[in-house]
Amino acid sequence: MLVAYFAYATVLAHLLPVPGGVAKVTLLVNVAVVAGLFLLAWVDSLRRRFLGTVRDWFPPPLLLLAYREMGWFAPATHSFRLEREWVLWDRWFLNDLGARAVIESLGPVLPSVLEISYSLVYAIPYFSLALLTATGRRDRIDRFLFPFALAVLSAYALFPYFPSEPPRTVFPGDNLPTWNTVFRRFNLGLLGGYGIHTSVFPSAHVSGAFSAALAMRRVLPEKPWAGRFLLVLAASIATATVYGRYHYLVDALAGLGIALVAILTATSRRSKP
Repeated sequence: MLVAYFAYATVLAHLLPVPGGVAKVTLLVNVAVVAGLFLLAWVDSLRRRFLGTVRDWFPPPLLLLAYREMGWFAPATHSFRLEREWVLWDRWFLNDLGARAVIESLGPVLPSVLEISYSLVYAIPYFSLALLTATGRRDRIDRFLFPFALAVLSAYALFPYFPSEPPRTVFPGDNLPTWNTVFRRFNLGLLGGYGIHTSVFPSAHVSGAFSAALAMRRVLPEKPWAGRFLLVLAASIATATVYGRYHYLVDALAGLGIALVAILTATSRRSKP
């Protein structure tokens, strides 16, 4: 799956109207990545515990690289046509439905919890891998990684077809959180230095969080608290993406849909003889 994604990104770099240097860099980087994947597959066949652990923990950093690569394909300008349609649903959710009032009803407490949850999305795969390893369930790591990576990479793969910018930048005075907590400032600083300008649809935060939660429930049923914890965290992350104006409501819903499809795909794949 990883090989297929990086091959797809390489082809995309040669089809999209990007500077010539981007296509060349993408090709060189992805050839090196694919070679590394095959090397790790061979290493895993040696049945050396340490080398096998390296192989297990290699995919999550590759997902960050995949995200950055999609940033190389950002359009020169945005028309904001999609954003003007999507924000109408956000206003209904936050104002008419009262979601924003509920979140801010306890002052900065819930906004802070949501911002912390949003930043924890990056720790989810490492927490999951560490738990599976610590409980002696390393043989189940691939069953966790497959739906998780499938959900995240599927979201990334769709970015070029829905060019868009986040609501906090397109509509800077529209429904911003009342509380500018230290946790929000941390997230904004992180996104300012690491965010991309290709698309926000669908939300890879949401697809990754929910796919991890559902996958953990599936592969580690003897530790039900782990799946429940990740599911609560995923719901908090999805809410934070909309409340914090990092994503539109449709981004979060699309991310959830992708996570469900990834889990169903993994389940049907596992059930085949």
